[in-house]
Amino acid sequence: MRTIEWDGDRDAVAMVDQTKLPGTYTTYVAETVDELVESIRKLRVRGAPALGGAGALGVALAAHRNDATDCEAFAAAVRDDAERVASARPTAVNLSREVETVLAELDAAETVAEARERTLTRAKAVCDRDVERNRRIGEHGATLLSDGDTVMTHCNAGALATVDWGTALGVVYSAQEAGKEVSVIANETRPLNQGSRITTVELRERDVETTLIPDNASGLCLQEGRVDAVVVGADRIVLDGAGEFADGAVFNKIGTYKHAVLADRHDVPFVVAAPRSTIDPETAAEDVEIEERDPSELREIYGTQNAPADVPVYNPAFDPTPMGLVDYVVTETGVFEPPLDRADIAPPDATPAADD
Repeated sequence: MRTIEWDGDRDAVAMVDQTKLPGTYTTYVAETVDELVESIRKLRVRGAPALGGAGALGVALAAHRNDATDCEAFAAAVRDDAERVASARPTAVNLSREVETVLAELDAAETVAEARERTLTRAKAVCDRDVERNRRIGEHGATLLSDGDTVMTHCNAGALATVDWGTALGVVYSAQEAGKEVSVIANETRPLNQGSRITTVELRERDVETTLIPDNASGLCLQEGRVDAVVVGADRIVLDGAGEFADGAVFNKIGTYKHAVLADRHDVPFVVAAPRSTIDPETAAEDVEIEERDPSELREIYGTQNAPADVPVYNPAFDPTPMGLVDYVVTETGVFEPPLDRADIAPPDATPAADD
């Protein structure tokens, strides 16, 4: 199945439960908006493009679960539920953007039944478009890799971070399809280990030669010449800001900035692969809210105490990498060298409307 999709038998949102990996590959079905919001916050579904799919399907779920018969009351209730979905995680722009994409269908509907149909059709189109975009990202990004290259990646930007195929790992998969032998060094990505729990599982399933390393070994691997390119995804890309972020920034899983600095120090290309829906041309770097996660993620390891229960914790989920450290940004429309040109990058492709 796809990472996230509509379950037509139950009128619900089905997703791969990523909190169970690598031990168990199982599906979780969110039958209510509350369950979907919980799934987003608990990282059953994660990754900016996959969250876009969750946002889109969340509006359809709200429409199918709301039983108001008056169109105005129905639309108000759906919008309230959609706002809860959109605000479940603050940093990835795709979530709120795709919620708004599907909410637009409410204004075009004349009946409650039509609103349900239109929001679901649009949500499915959002998910289909994500797969198409990721395929094109992979094809463009693969041109940056040579046969025999080793790619370092951080967190998980593969099929399970998107509706399907992936962004950063999609580049690897497309290179593989093009006949290039490409291996991957995956950072474990503390504290929730998305690199070890998810990325390595994906890569091994696709027969990609993979080596897992602790996050703190990335500098040594670059120093020893083991890495030909660092390729990561993004949760939000902005085009301007203050100081070192004057040319913009890439917000991605915490630790990305460190890898970018190390790649720059060792003259290794640093590549960001993301759909244009991840680009936020309206927000400056300093205005992006960086999500802070539960302190227990550091104080405990899988339920076992790892630190004093009252030790202060700073647990940001993302960090900003100045665009000056990025060599290439790969989107569904091509490969770009920063600083990014607004005319070339934004706005994102339009998703077909329900009546197209």
